Amino acid sequence: MQTSIVKRGRAPLLISFPHVGTRLPAAISDRMTPIARHLPDTDWHVDRLYSCTEDLGATVVTATHSRYVVDLNRATDERVLYPGEDTSELVPLTTFDYEEIYLPGQRPDARAIEERIALYWKPWHDTLANEIARLLKHHRQIVLLDGHSIRSEVPRLFDGRLADFNVGTADGVAAHPELLERVVAPLSEQDTFSVAINGRFKGGYITRHYGRPSRGVHAVQLELSQAIYMEETLPLRWRDNSAQSVSDLITRYVTAALDWITSDAGSRAPLQDHSRSETSGVSER
Repeated sequence: MQTSIVKRGRAPLLISFPHVGTRLPAAISDRMTPIARHLPDTDWHVDRLYSCTEDLGATVVTATHSRYVVDLNRATDERVLYPGEDTSELVPLTTFDYEEIYLPGQRPDARAIEERIALYWKPWHDTLANEIARLLKHHRQIVLLDGHSIRSEVPRLFDGRLADFNVGTADGVAAHPELLERVVAPLSEQDTFSVAINGRFKGGYITRHYGRPSRGVHAVQLELSQAIYMEETLPLRWRDNSAQSVSDLITRYVTAALDWITSDAGSRAPLQDHSRSETSGVSER
């Protein structure tokens, strides 16, 4: 069963899109509510914004199935990483708006969840890990950019309106500070979009699990507000003019990451570990 689409490149740059998938196996969709079948919490169109990946030689790993099947950006043990904050489950039971995903009596049980982990979660992460290992055979260090987007207002997850660009490195644990400085620079040089650094969205499971500078992997999550490039209500249309501006800025962000990792500063950055805490206040997406 295909759980990912992989486009291989040779540069020390890997980009993942864990929440863009829209496939729903019939055995699952038949148990879901009409609202849930619209997949409202999908990271709609976000992969289209990264149009620069092929020209830059990046490897891209994209999810095929919906996050409602299983959330690839959650740990399988569903550990609580920031007490007091709400989040969705490994296998979500309600939408971001607290609407039921499953029809009455149709929620998946523990056995069904384990089956989804085996069929969808593990193969996708095996693929991502294999691509990381492949690139590390050719490069001393690499950058993993995890791409996301979300509606601009989701009271369940944050107060008010979200910043337009939200960059996270798990409070500096998942990437070298110079890399963070480099990728944030082009975002900070403009005044059209707002920017937050290690704010509400600091990086989920992917950023924290794979982002290990001591092992040559620097991970950065970028969470975008969907309001800046698409309509946030059905039919969730892509907005050409605004999307182009966002895509241009993302090209500068991705290019900055590649420039750093291939520069003397990046390629020779010491393989040093940072203190890691699984119970730190790191927000998931």
